[in-house]
Amino acid sequence: MRQVFALAFLLLARLPAAAQPVIPDTPMGKALSDYLDAFNSGDAGRIEAFNNAYHFDMKPADQLGFYRQSGGFAFKKVENSDATSINALVQEKDSDAILRLSMRQAATPEAPKLSIQLGDIPRPAEYAIPRLAQADAIKALDARAAQLAAQDKLSGAMLIARKGKIIYSHTWGLADRASKTPVTLNTKFRLGSDNKMFTAVAVLQLVAAGKISLDGKVGDYLPDYPNKEAAEKVTVRMLLSHSGGTGDFFGPEFEKNRLKLKHNEDYVALFGNKAPVFEPGTKERYSNFGFVILGSIVQHVSGEDYYDYVRRHIFETAGMTDSGSLPENEAVRGRATGYMWKDGAWTPNTDTLPWRGMAAGGGYASARDLLKFAQTLESGKLLPIALKDQATHFQTKGKWYGFGFAINGESGPEHWYGHGGGAPGMNADLRVFPGSGTVIVTLANVDPTVANRLAEFYLNRMPVD
Repeated sequence: MRQVFALAFLLLARLPAAAQPVIPDTPMGKALSDYLDAFNSGDAGRIEAFNNAYHFDMKPADQLGFYRQSGGFAFKKVENSDATSINALVQEKDSDAILRLSMRQAATPEAPKLSIQLGDIPRPAEYAIPRLAQADAIKALDARAAQLAAQDKLSGAMLIARKGKIIYSHTWGLADRASKTPVTLNTKFRLGSDNKMFTAVAVLQLVAAGKISLDGKVGDYLPDYPNKEAAEKVTVRMLLSHSGGTGDFFGPEFEKNRLKLKHNEDYVALFGNKAPVFEPGTKERYSNFGFVILGSIVQHVSGEDYYDYVRRHIFETAGMTDSGSLPENEAVRGRATGYMWKDGAWTPNTDTLPWRGMAAGGGYASARDLLKFAQTLESGKLLPIALKDQATHFQTKGKWYGFGFAINGESGPEHWYGHGGGAPGMNADLRVFPGSGTVIVTLANVDPTVANRLAEFYLNRMPVD
């Protein structure tokens, strides 16, 4: 046996070493090297020195926030480069995410200016992550989560179920740092945009009951809707698939009225005068306001308050006892405090929150409740199976969204649906794999994207059969 091992070692030693990725020895190559060195230092002084040297105007504090979130960048390769630009692939050190880093230098010596853009891309085949046996995938996940928690980058809960059985559950950190209250599987986490799934199910229940048509116009259900063009052109189908051009409401006007907006109707009254930002049905652009309009439609068509409707027809049907959207000024037992990273410390996100969650997001649920929601939806108790399948498959030309659900793949073991949600101090992620009966629930009461990245870490390694 020793002879065989020695021979194998000798043969391996004779093989050429794998080529290491190289950054070109050019001005743009040097800019890339200097950027990675400064960013990965996690030092505000070095980042500011880079900014000054290269005329890059992103604030060091913002870059440090991204550094903490990503763990820094591991260089993978340069895709292309010329005298004024360079495109490279990098990987976040704290996740599997591959990003394209594009640097451009303006060609005006009098006013030089460097621009840097970063964007997630699908993981290239050359960097494919091998699938693992279930036990090994769970072991790897547990190790990664423990590492993040030890670095104080993770506070939250995670549940993984397969064919109705929970195969992994874990919590990390504190639901409230002041009282030292630990996170549990029943802790109520703010969901951000995950609430869009509840709004979509409410709308589709009324579609199944014949009270709403997918091709009905906003004005058919909200006859007093302020903007005439939106009322006459935007359909329920468009709202559910982010193709109505209804835009967003976050910005200065929201900040000024944050505590006055107490119901979906208040949002419609304040923002409903705005015309569509593009011709309805011609493009797809994520629209928070579109789902607020849907919430108003649910209320007007059903005759029930939106919050009561969701509670009675979704939460109670699914047995979700730790979910809701009560106002922030009401004490909710077990609701976690959200923490955002600010000035080098975790700070409560209280002053950023809306009065209460609305139809576009902002409510809360526990990890156990999101699992119940997914399982009840799959069972056909919330929606007829045919309508559920329609909602959880592509309804967008760009193949990214259904009706209120983000989608991956059209069929097969890697097809999943769900939603992510995030804002300062909150991050939620739900992914449902109908083929294998797998449900992944990840929640955090700290900044994005820790919950999303942790879910992706597991799904990149989990068995797909």
